[in-house]
Amino acid sequence: MKVAVLGCGNRGGVYARHLTDMGASVSHLADPDPARLALVARRHGLESTDCFTDWRAFFGLGRVADAVVIATPDDQHVQPCLRALDLGYHVLLEKPICLAEAELDLLLAAERASGGSVTVAHVLRSTPFFLAIRGVVASGELGRLVGVNHSENVAFWHFAHSYVRGNWRQSPPAAPFMLAKSSHDLDLLRWFADSPPAWIMADGALHHFRPEEQPGGAADRCLDCPVQACPADARRIYPDRAPDVWPNTVLTGSGTREGVLEALRNGPYGLCAYRGGNDQPDHLSALIHFANGVQATLSVSAFTHDNTRTLRLMFTGGEIRGQMELGELEVHHFATGTVERRLVETGGNHGGGDTGLVRGWLAFLRGEAARPTPLAESLDSHRLAFAAERARSSGRAQTLNTEATTHMTQP
Repeated sequence: MKVAVLGCGNRGGVYARHLTDMGASVSHLADPDPARLALVARRHGLESTDCFTDWRAFFGLGRVADAVVIATPDDQHVQPCLRALDLGYHVLLEKPICLAEAELDLLLAAERASGGSVTVAHVLRSTPFFLAIRGVVASGELGRLVGVNHSENVAFWHFAHSYVRGNWRQSPPAAPFMLAKSSHDLDLLRWFADSPPAWIMADGALHHFRPEEQPGGAADRCLDCPVQACPADARRIYPDRAPDVWPNTVLTGSGTREGVLEALRNGPYGLCAYRGGNDQPDHLSALIHFANGVQATLSVSAFTHDNTRTLRLMFTGGEIRGQMELGELEVHHFATGTVERRLVETGGNHGGGDTGLVRGWLAFLRGEAARPTPLAESLDSHRLAFAAERARSSGRAQTLNTEATTHMTQP
């Protein structure tokens, strides 16, 4: 099974590694950064003739692989995906799918007209933790699902890394925060509800990471800063972590502590988090109503210690409580008063979701299993995210499916 990987950054490198570990062959690479391209090429034994600094050059070869991974930057997903579908490729597409809502229907129409397919990299569906929860929901043992309270605890340092200093600090050009960070969570809620979304209300703002919140006497760069008690201090986030794992792999491809420090001296990840230049909300919440009546709340916050997801699912006959990082689940049965406690494996990137997604996608490519999730269903998470941004800006609930909401009371 030959797979081309377009985009050799953090996500592209992860997918390439898992594909190789599972017996597939990374046959071609594309990335505009020659150094990064060469690094990933060496890892997978590719010749320079199999590597391209422009994804268009790869597609100029015609159909030379069995499938394509698209892990290019957020604003460069749609066009390579359309070209891949035009050639009949099966595509693993990194989220977010696109930055313009109209492109969702464009991609769906292109997939239906092609001989290929698009699988969105919603990795959390493939984690043992969320698969265990979904199994209880689908079994019906707790009765009918009524509501879900879901919290994405981003962690103060993670938010500073990705959404203050990182590639997703401004929207545009990056995706809105709800889409960039929580399309996974919106997809989980869609999966649990097993129903299209009907409407959403959302609120959120940039509360803290602003120039007026900067500590007195702070310097422009953390390495030069006399302030010692700043939670967003880059000296607290990066140097004490292993240099060859995320998030340090985003700063440098050197895999060395010296490379990390050099990036902090000269790159964006060493800048003060309160200088401005970022506009993503650091605390956001949403209320979602699904067409079958299930209600869900989603809270996404930078102001948390743990970098994890916590949730409660409420049924007519019971309740599930979960904490992803620890893999802890409690299943409460109202009729018997019993509580079942489970400990689920959560090792690996995204709690094992990366390997699970790649394994399922390869099984589909080899004809051993159905496609992990149809594109039309995956698009619902993005429709919710775009609608959430409109709701946040307007202060009004946004309808997603007029027919589904005909007999519902909206806020």
